[in-house]
Amino acid sequence: MSAADKAKHLGEELVGKAKEAAGKVTGNEKLEAEGKADQAKANAKQAGDDVKDDFGK
Repeated sequence: MSAADKAKHLGEELVGKAKEAAGKVTGNEKLEAEGKADQAKANAKQAGDDVKDDFGK
């Protein structure tokens, strides 16, 4: 995968962490759950990138 895709997915993970933290601080369970979901999606994309990289070798 390209470095741009990896950077994008890392950025998505960081946004998810920020949402989760904001949800915890404000007591907003919905925002916290959205943050966790965003992180899970980003991690899945990163895992897919790793698999594609492994097959490319």
